[in-house]
Amino acid sequence: MRLRSLLFVPGDRPDQMDKALGAGADALILDLEDSVAPQAKAAAREHVAAFLERRPRVGHVCVRINPLGGTEAARDLAALAGQSVDAWVLPKAEGADSIELFDTRLLAGASSAGALPPAPILPIVTETAAAMFRLGEYAAVATRLLGLTWGAEDLSAALGAASARLADGSFTPPYEVARALTLFAAHAAAVPAIDTVYPAFRDDAGLAAYAARGARDGFTGMLAIHPRQVPIVNAAFTPTPEAVAHARRIVAAFRDQPGAGVLGLDGKMIDAPHLKQAERLLARAGDP
Repeated sequence: MRLRSLLFVPGDRPDQMDKALGAGADALILDLEDSVAPQAKAAAREHVAAFLERRPRVGHVCVRINPLGGTEAARDLAALAGQSVDAWVLPKAEGADSIELFDTRLLAGASSAGALPPAPILPIVTETAAAMFRLGEYAAVATRLLGLTWGAEDLSAALGAASARLADGSFTPPYEVARALTLFAAHAAAVPAIDTVYPAFRDDAGLAAYAARGARDGFTGMLAIHPRQVPIVNAAFTPTPEAVAHARRIVAAFRDQPGAGVLGLDGKMIDAPHLKQAERLLARAGDP
């Protein structure tokens, strides 16, 4: 399944969950963590469980639980036993140990409550300082992953930074490093690389530029925080007809000359990296 846009929906807003189904996102992330106040978490679990029970069996619905280091995560998992969750979003992940700990808790919950599915995990991999030194570990647990994503706000809070962004919305150097390492770690694990949110949800032009940059750099999708962002994100991570046509020509050129290492196309040299890029683009586009 394509994961271009993954739309966050607060777990304590059942009205927004139903509306989000029509937003066009490739996945919804029902949030039990940051967007839900501590006093509202119990009600949010009930709302999320009720939504999972009644939702149409279409689309991809994920749940972001609370961090494993606290007591709320176990309550999240217990409340959702018996429900069909397509993927779990794991905040404040710190390498392979976090994935293994999650599975241990998941299995423990399944044995006691009897129905937590072994759904894939989307860890948020840069939200603590310690997490930054463990990004290379995810390749060892790649079979359990939906992808890798990152976040700047929790990391900047953990570091005591005044901001992760400059006045124009771009990231300061430490957070550019976090973004780049997430991209490398995802590709090393051969899983989708999901870029972080663009907080200014009314800034359509800024979002379009940020999403286009993510697609250019090698991310395959992006988190969204508002339904209005979804069409812009989908457009950025959907190859254009012109790009698809060009990729087809590259693939055809190498197919027609299977022994060639380097070819000419439109007056430019193409070689094995160009072929690999073309094949990946066609795979993202769903082109046979």
